Amino acid sequence: MTLDSVKHATETPDTEQPWAELGLKQDEYDRIREILGRRPTGAELAMYSVMWSEHCSYKSSKIHLRQFGEKAPANDALLVGIGENAGVVDVGQGYAVTFKVESHNHPSYIEPYQGAATGVGGIVRDILAMGARPVAVMDPLRFGAPDHPDTKRVLPGVVAGVGGYGNCLGLPNIGGEVVFDACYQGNPLVNALCVGVMKHEDIHLAKASGAGNKVILYGARTGGDGIGGVSVLASETFSDTGPTKRPAVQVGDPFQEKLLIECTLEIFKEKLVAGIQDLGGAGLSCATSELASAGSGGMRVELDTVPLRDATLSPEEILMSESQERMCAIVEPRYVDRFLEICEKWDVIATVIGEVTDGDRLEIFWHGEQIVDVPPRTVAHEGPVYERPYARPAWQDALQADDANKLPRPGSAEELRAQVLTMVAHPNQASKAWITDQYDRFVQGNTVLAQPEDSGMIRIDEDTNLGVAVATDGNGRYAKLDPYTGAQLALAEAYRNVATSGAKPLAVSDCLNFGSPEDPAAMWQFAEACRGLADGCLELGTPVTGGNVSLYNQTGDVAIHPTPVVAVLGVIDDVTRRTPVAFKDQGQLLYLLGDTKEELGGSAWSQAVHDHLGGLPPAVDLEREKLLGEILISASRDGMVDAAHDLSDGGLIQAVVESCLRGGNGARLVVPDGLDPFVFLFSESAGRAVVSVPRSEELRFTDMCGARGLPATRIGVVDGDAVELQGEFGITLDELRTAHEGTIPALLA
Repeated sequence: MTLDSVKHATETPDTEQPWAELGLKQDEYDRIREILGRRPTGAELAMYSVMWSEHCSYKSSKIHLRQFGEKAPANDALLVGIGENAGVVDVGQGYAVTFKVESHNHPSYIEPYQGAATGVGGIVRDILAMGARPVAVMDPLRFGAPDHPDTKRVLPGVVAGVGGYGNCLGLPNIGGEVVFDACYQGNPLVNALCVGVMKHEDIHLAKASGAGNKVILYGARTGGDGIGGVSVLASETFSDTGPTKRPAVQVGDPFQEKLLIECTLEIFKEKLVAGIQDLGGAGLSCATSELASAGSGGMRVELDTVPLRDATLSPEEILMSESQERMCAIVEPRYVDRFLEICEKWDVIATVIGEVTDGDRLEIFWHGEQIVDVPPRTVAHEGPVYERPYARPAWQDALQADDANKLPRPGSAEELRAQVLTMVAHPNQASKAWITDQYDRFVQGNTVLAQPEDSGMIRIDEDTNLGVAVATDGNGRYAKLDPYTGAQLALAEAYRNVATSGAKPLAVSDCLNFGSPEDPAAMWQFAEACRGLADGCLELGTPVTGGNVSLYNQTGDVAIHPTPVVAVLGVIDDVTRRTPVAFKDQGQLLYLLGDTKEELGGSAWSQAVHDHLGGLPPAVDLEREKLLGEILISASRDGMVDAAHDLSDGGLIQAVVESCLRGGNGARLVVPDGLDPFVFLFSESAGRAVVSVPRSEELRFTDMCGARGLPATRIGVVDGDAVELQGEFGITLDELRTAHEGTIPALLA
């Protein structure tokens, strides 16, 4: 094949090029020609196509994401914000923590194991690139209908991929979610989060500065897997015919990544790099253009020096390949020999592929012939920006008018009891132990809390017991009813889950999963969710440090529920003061914190009992969430509560059942005066938690709540081996455990 070169492209302006096949629109191709003053070479066209894809450029979402910066709350803990590989926050004692959540949705539908595995590998490298040692992962997951045959194809593969890659890396999986809904049938959501720890002085940024500094590609060889990969897959909807494009999914090697992590950390320790970037979406196209764009000069790359697994790859394929376990470092000439020596020690291939120049162009050569000559910012940061039309869908009013509060309710104590069992056995409320038992939650020995706790918690200093807690939450049913409120409810629940464990919430990362941006209804949902999340973060004082947008989660004209997944990270001074969810000691008093209202829209009860979605989601009161958080943190620190569990999906009864089963103790509950037993059990009012209080601490605890103005209602006692509602029913723990733990294994048998 004759290679296109810059000179040849200049001399042949009318040569037809496959821009449409690469996912570009006519106006985008015209814009590339305008930038370059000529037609692009084949290699340049490949670079622009992947970097201007929806996944890499955020071209449909940028105008809405700006709110996260414009409305960002003042926060002294924020060290690195939006725009880098991951956000970084100060957690005290000289430590910084970096965390981020991203999606690998489309690849995981096509090839569940490798899609999920490489999703974990990619987010781990993002954290590593900031200068941190990865210490934990989490996995918020969404699948289709639990009884659909394809769910049995996708779910086991995804779970095996998440567990296989994370376990091989030796990283504990400390939390996440598993949600089933028919809306995710053709578009499962595989979101992956990683947390990393470093000292302040070890923070690294993705930039290439210093003319003469060398560009070193190190890690795995570049292969044909993942060409176009996630950058193309995540930038269009699936057809109605099901999974295709199988060759585009990357293939991961966790053992290679483990070597890469240790090698990189040793390189950091010796301060050998001036800038670093992982190779994820868009591969070398991304790494070279972003490093050059963020730096002070240009870059020259000799592409034929890139180590290959497949010698037949063309330059375009090498630039587009998303082969895993690769990093790109900027190294001063005096450190190159030592850099290569460390790589050899760890059996990591490392090659000098170019250098930083004092110009302002990214220039790439292939066997001496120039194939790329572009302004790097136009590739990496100045792609298209679309103001997609959006409009509140015509069906929204009817959906909200179909009020879940009007659904038939249990007419007897026996029916009430049966509906409790129905709900706790529903796949969304049932135990996920079949899944989480495939993950190593305690490797490295610093896991303090892990699923099914409200948040995952990791000790980061063994001498002082300083730790961090992270929770991820998102409720697509709430967001379908009202995307603005739904996003704030996701934020509030993650914030509450962190506070419930005793940690102070500090910062947010998000993964915004939505339908096609070319659908005005889906775009309206996205715009509203962004507005809700930005407003909520401002009110709670928790800045968005970074995240991910995943659009085109749609098959034909059927979109997923709008699913903003929110991760909140918090800090705890002493992990030995953490609060678990388990009711451990009989005789302790149960208190309900917060106000319970008749709020059943989008509820677990309406789904499990009636298969219904309609009405309005619970109201959000972020000032109440802050107050509740402060009370829970104080109570944990001062030893006033022995257990706490937030109230969310499934309401009070779900939380009580989970805490009882976790601790092996029953509970006797009393309905507060003026409250209907059904509403007491199933309402999903936000801003609530249930706590167990030692009798010796009751007065001190209730005085604190009263002084701060937080409603605290005594609703029962930890006692016996059953969950009883006075005057209504009792269900033994054995019966509850059978219902709660049998569902998922039976579905996947």
